[in-house]
Amino acid sequence: MAEQAGSAPKSPQPSQNLLGKDLLASVVVFLVALPLCMGIAIASGVPPAMGLVTGIVGGVLVGFLAGSPLQVSGPAAGLAVIVWEIVNTHGLKALGVIVLAAGALQVGAGLLKLGRFFRAVSPAVVQGMLAGIGVLIFGSQFHVMLDRAPQASGLSNLLSIPSSIGEGILPFDGSVHQQAALVGILTVAALVCWNLFAPKRVRAVPGALVGVVVAVGVASVFGLEVARVQVPTDFLTNLEVGTTLGNLGLLASGSVLISVFTLALVASAETMLCATATDRLHSGQRTDYDRELAAQGAGNMVCGLLGALPVSGVIVRSTANIEAGGTSRRSAVLHGVWLLVFVVALPFVLGWIPVSALAAILVYIGYKLLNPRAIRELYATQGRGEFFVFVVTVAVIVATNLLAGILVGLGLAALKLLYAATRLRIEIVEVTPQRIDVSLRGAATFLGLPQLAQALETIPLETHIEIHLDELAYADAACLDFLTGFEERHAKLGGSVHVCWETLKERRSTISDRLPRVEVVASSLSPEAAPSSELGVRSGS
Repeated sequence: MAEQAGSAPKSPQPSQNLLGKDLLASVVVFLVALPLCMGIAIASGVPPAMGLVTGIVGGVLVGFLAGSPLQVSGPAAGLAVIVWEIVNTHGLKALGVIVLAAGALQVGAGLLKLGRFFRAVSPAVVQGMLAGIGVLIFGSQFHVMLDRAPQASGLSNLLSIPSSIGEGILPFDGSVHQQAALVGILTVAALVCWNLFAPKRVRAVPGALVGVVVAVGVASVFGLEVARVQVPTDFLTNLEVGTTLGNLGLLASGSVLISVFTLALVASAETMLCATATDRLHSGQRTDYDRELAAQGAGNMVCGLLGALPVSGVIVRSTANIEAGGTSRRSAVLHGVWLLVFVVALPFVLGWIPVSALAAILVYIGYKLLNPRAIRELYATQGRGEFFVFVVTVAVIVATNLLAGILVGLGLAALKLLYAATRLRIEIVEVTPQRIDVSLRGAATFLGLPQLAQALETIPLETHIEIHLDELAYADAACLDFLTGFEERHAKLGGSVHVCWETLKERRSTISDRLPRVEVVASSLSPEAAPSSELGVRSGS
């Protein structure tokens, strides 16, 4: 394979060992992907077969072209919300067109080498996007887990959970909703218990698969009347490229183009973030982000032509691949082959699976995407500003839609960055009663000119002022003119000023703590003229 060209083993035995590891890893990934492909399709409001087709394309095609050799692609829970909105807004016939066009955008972005820029996204926005998706999936799939239809919006799904519990579970009369709830609860319980207590020698078997097997067994043994997955035995032969190509005229609609942009943006961001996370889990070849983005685009173009779900890099399957010993892209490709063999030869097996079991797995995934631990770490490590961006992103996603939440989050992150980049910090140190040191940090622009003028004008006359610029990253013409004028005016009033122009020219970036500083204005300056809390003045000893 291409990624092994520079590090091919010198003897045939190691190569055979690597092939064996990839073969075993592909089986594990297949077992993980099988229930998730169908569950995500159900969460997206489309037939389970469409998720399986995407899993096949993500494995065979994207796996072969991928720039991240150990990343596994397929239908992603993070895109389920977008697909659901597309299907409900534009109809199922528009899905293939939108996925095809989004894939074309991804290919173009990859060829233009824009893939690496998707990494430059605020952690708060990323975490907010994942958490918002998790909340939406949890809210919608909770109703499906009770064999009930989800509501029209994420907020409605959340607000109607209590009524669904009351109407679907109480009173205990053995209704279909109660049976579905029992299956869902047993599925989650089996999944969690397996992940916590399974012996190490069988830990490679995914908990999601164990949960589905338990659900199938309980529903079959007790003859429960719950809804089950419906997969036509000839669904692969019914895939028609002409259906998508015949609907390309839908791209003339502005709302459809917005959906194309939304899908391309979120699918690309999720893939790039997944690739970054995957790289942290192994020490092999690093991701080629531009190639990976183009490969995802090619996969989405094929999925669009086939009328299937969009494809994206998926962290759950990628992690399973690495933990199972995958060493190259072969494991991802082979997992797609196993999916193809299964749906062609054994589609009737899928009809045994209760829909509530797959919904229960997605409820669990939604909670994991919310990730309370990561939220606490974000607040502890990034501060209140990033946490505010996170909270607003999640709130807008849940209240409106995914694109609006992402755009609002990106906008807030950009404003926060702009504020930090243009912020001027002024520190005043009284060395002696006759000497004042002023240190400027950050960016001295016209936006900070009123603050700078106020700070310097509070300094008593007949003093010597040293203005240090070595920690100043940037100064525009307005501030430079002001400093020059202040230097002349202060000298005329009986004092003297020395501006360290030479340090500004050198553009030195090191920060020195020559004197201790506090954030309180010294009593030698008039209290009524004291600068803001960003101005620090300390009396020298």
